[in-house]
Amino acid sequence: MNTIETKPTFLTPIEDLIAEDFGAKGTESRIAFDNACDAFIIGEKVKTERIKKGLTQEQLAQKIGTKKSYISRIENGHTDIQLSTLFRIFQGLGKQISFSIL
Repeated sequence: MNTIETKPTFLTPIEDLIAEDFGAKGTESRIAFDNACDAFIIGEKVKTERIKKGLTQEQLAQKIGTKKSYISRIENGHTDIQLSTLFRIFQGLGKQISFSIL
């Protein structure tokens, strides 16, 4: 029986790669990166739930009393969002949200 020997592969932890590009946790550049990631994740969740409901950005905006351009900016992670607005968006999508403080 032939066996092929392989060398072990060592992977760099994602935290090390992020720190290399954006700085250590707690630095200004890292805080900005982490905030941008959070905005992206929230935007993607809004977009996913909106599409599941079969709504356009315009329809969702009308439903919650805002503008399509604001929904677009949220979905693209290009705006800060107030917590009250986030609750309204998900209520408009028939969803509830909850938060954990870590």
